[in-house]
Amino acid sequence: MSITLIAVVVALVLGHMAQSLAASVRHYGWYRDWVRWLDARFPEGSFWRGRWGLLIALVPPLLAVSLFQLALRDALFGLTTLVFGIAVLFYAWGPRDLDLDVDAVADAPDPIARRNAAARLWPEGAMPAALDGPSLVAAVFRNAQHRWFGVLFWFLLLGPVGALLYRLVAVSAEGEAASALPNETRDGARTLMAWLDWPVAQLMTLALALVGNFDTVLGAWRESGGASFDARKPFLGAVAQASVKCELAEEAADYADDTSAVGEAGLVPPPVPAVSGEVPELRDAMSMVWRSLLVWLAVLALFVIAGWVS
Repeated sequence: MSITLIAVVVALVLGHMAQSLAASVRHYGWYRDWVRWLDARFPEGSFWRGRWGLLIALVPPLLAVSLFQLALRDALFGLTTLVFGIAVLFYAWGPRDLDLDVDAVADAPDPIARRNAAARLWPEGAMPAALDGPSLVAAVFRNAQHRWFGVLFWFLLLGPVGALLYRLVAVSAEGEAASALPNETRDGARTLMAWLDWPVAQLMTLALALVGNFDTVLGAWRESGGASFDARKPFLGAVAQASVKCELAEEAADYADDTSAVGEAGLVPPPVPAVSGEVPELRDAMSMVWRSLLVWLAVLALFVIAGWVS
């Protein structure tokens, strides 16, 4: 468990300090070519063109990583396992830097530039339907789930093979390999992606409840279908929107109280804080994403400490 925590922290730091390296290695063209090669080999009516045909594409690379992962176990006192875990997690993370994409939207000088920047927060080839605050909040959390938390959860559960599994399924569902898949196979990929995301969304909601207003998060979770076992329920976006809205309302109330107190004292009220890009929800959404990630890492650290104590 301690090796897992070290791998996560190192991969996170590398991702932010070596962004040019990350951009140069996080490409999945090899997987897209592999999918196209399979599609050219299997005729109509074959298993490949069915709902679970994606398994044919996933098994070989995941099996190779699994065998390599087993071969490195306990070698050089776990050092090789650590290096391999960092490499796979670093590769599967992202692939784009979420902070940079959100900053580009917030700092856009005009609506056209903001729409072009926001397109990076939607699936490949899909333009954003709206640029209002709630839609952008949902997009930020959806991207945090797909770029960070999904990869992290399955890495913690299955190791490097779990991180690669999540990334390849994500690429198959809505990434560069999706267009190369038959329709039925792509639908199966999206179903599998929904089930991989379901526990991730539940734990992200729990983290949001801890870093935000618990009652607000719990109410939004129930109303949006989070309590059901339907993996297609998009409850995370609704929970994130409610949490950010509540936090902004609390900040506005605090500012109003401070301004009133200063005015009663006969002093000049403080200036209104600058709103980044005229979309204040983006600032709070990204802040909550980072706080939720810190909660996850803190819980992982507690497991490591508990293991040492025992």
